[in-house]
Amino acid sequence: MSLIIGMAGKGGTGKTTLAGMAVRYLASVGKVPILAVDADSNANLGDVLGMSYDRTLSDAREEMKGSVGDVSITKDTLLELRTQEAIVEGDDFDLIVMGQPEGSGCYCAANAVLSGVLDKTFKNYPYQVIDNEAGMEHISRLTAKFMDIFYVVSDASRRGLTAAQRIWRLVDELKITIRHKYLILNRTRGEISDEVKKIIEDEPMTLAGVIPDDMAIYDTDQAGKPTSSLPLSVPAVAAANEIFKKTLVE
Repeated sequence: MSLIIGMAGKGGTGKTTLAGMAVRYLASVGKVPILAVDADSNANLGDVLGMSYDRTLSDAREEMKGSVGDVSITKDTLLELRTQEAIVEGDDFDLIVMGQPEGSGCYCAANAVLSGVLDKTFKNYPYQVIDNEAGMEHISRLTAKFMDIFYVVSDASRRGLTAAQRIWRLVDELKITIRHKYLILNRTRGEISDEVKKIIEDEPMTLAGVIPDDMAIYDTDQAGKPTSSLPLSVPAVAAANEIFKKTLVE
């Protein structure tokens, strides 16, 4: 059994917090081991999960572009070694951070090798949660070409939903096969307006559920604690878990 879950959304919609909650949910129902992949250039998934990291895959790719140093080691071997070093190990889940996108110069060869290394590495994890930036380019180049579940996260604002629509359409244009695609409305206040419902229906986007705005998440984050460890008694966590229970099918 395996389950690959992707998340994307406009900045500030809480998608990284939800990615962390998805990791915790999978662990709570025994779906382990899990690889949490932070594919957002503004990497925060480690904070949400309470895990720190020293190396990213971008560091490994940069090193590959330069001189290897030890002529007895091929660049492919070095990149595989550095990739393993970038994995932060936990009890039920591990974390790997993609890091910054390419700088100047050609990264085609480095990306091709890295893609092969990741393909081998990811096979060790039957469950993967990939937190991606809104543009999706990073993941289309370097990570999974198949996802079981893809969540587009938005708030109930027009700007947020417009961004969600763009992402919803973009994944159809990329060479990624997705079994199930859902919209999650996060940080909502009160009832969803008829205007919001019409935007969702007109696309159309499949609404998986609604998660209320919750000060417990804000307070936990401000205190420097991992928001993914909040208990089920927190309304936002309970709502997120209901969505995962309903949609995370194998």
